[in-house]
Amino acid sequence: MDTDAILAEGLEQADRLWDIAQGWLLSPAAWSQFALLVVAYVAAIYVARKLRPLATRLLTPPEAQDHAIAKARRFVLLFVPLMLPLLAYAFTGVGEGVTMSLFGSGAVIAFGKRVFLFLAVRILVREIITDPLMKVLGKYVLIPVAALYAVGLLDEVRIALDETIVPLGNLSFSLLFAIRFLLIGGAIFWLGRWSNEQSSQFIKKQEEMRPAMRELAAKTIEISIFGVAFLLLMNIMGISLTSLAVLTGVIGVGLGFGLQKIASNFISGVILLLEGQATVGDYVELDGGEAGTIIKMTARATILETYDGRWIVVPNEDFITTRVVNYSDSGSANRYEADFSVSYDTDINLVPAIIEAAVAKHPGVLDTPYPPDCELRGFGDSGVDFCVEFWVEGIDDGKNKFQSDVLFLIWNALKAEGITIPYPHRVVELRKGADLV
Repeated sequence: MDTDAILAEGLEQADRLWDIAQGWLLSPAAWSQFALLVVAYVAAIYVARKLRPLATRLLTPPEAQDHAIAKARRFVLLFVPLMLPLLAYAFTGVGEGVTMSLFGSGAVIAFGKRVFLFLAVRILVREIITDPLMKVLGKYVLIPVAALYAVGLLDEVRIALDETIVPLGNLSFSLLFAIRFLLIGGAIFWLGRWSNEQSSQFIKKQEEMRPAMRELAAKTIEISIFGVAFLLLMNIMGISLTSLAVLTGVIGVGLGFGLQKIASNFISGVILLLEGQATVGDYVELDGGEAGTIIKMTARATILETYDGRWIVVPNEDFITTRVVNYSDSGSANRYEADFSVSYDTDINLVPAIIEAAVAKHPGVLDTPYPPDCELRGFGDSGVDFCVEFWVEGIDDGKNKFQSDVLFLIWNALKAEGITIPYPHRVVELRKGADLV
């Protein structure tokens, strides 16, 4: 369609709208419908002012409540701003029946209903929808569609969009199909993402399940939800699933050649979740030197967080094909040692009992599998060398300062008993020789 044809079509539509407006201005039935619109809107304002505080009070749950009913009440509460335009729409519908029975016509009041519906859509997009994707679709697709529907041009625009064909290689589709695909696809996948978030939160609250099983269940549900969403979208849009066979074959070839690493990492991630040898909360160290606490396990990689705040993305395959040291920060006990020395004039037979009793007072030191054990390690140049072994839960890093705390306890215990901790020194002997020059 060239520019002249578009301009002519626009002028024709403008003339048609002007004729309709003139007919309304000169018709007593139209003026009566305008009056009914005003009455319906004023009545909607009055009723909304009375009902909105009551609805807000009934739908607002206590802040401490977080169960399913409380979440449903908070969700319904989001739509309270739609009360005014929807009430106006309902009251106008009642007025439309009256005018149809009296005058046999309701064009003006039907136009008013469409305007109230447009206002409801505008409020929905601007005040209620918060998801970025849905907000963009609402702003640039839903509101324009509602505006065209309000002025009665939606059918003409729909026909024009349906007749505008976009070629794409051997395929072709209309602009109307593309817009419908974006709208329906965006709505379905937004619903799928919301359902996935709710199910993931529910699964993570199941404390009786192992962390690895919780992650595996969450991933399985995520894949299932978006798989069903994809199939539902294809069905709604009328796309035959058999036509995707060639595309599936191409994807299979790609997995076999170009996407081997991605497929390997995905399968390795499933194995990790099933075996549970490394899960969220564990402190691990890999052969490559990467070390940190596992904070997230995705389909492709595992995220480690170091104690200095850095995130390390490690492919899942590395956990299967290389040696991994798991310190089990999520609950297993670990043994540490603290070295110290005492002076040679100390009765070393008293040292083990003093140190073991002092270290056992630390709240993080465990009695099982073994209590603190102080051992004589050797006789050094400056003093007698000892070492105390102790067991704790967790890693001696980050928020935990086990070794530092134990050294403080050793220092204070030795000072309290009057035992000296030596410092490095050397004794130099000077001999006077007869033949020294």
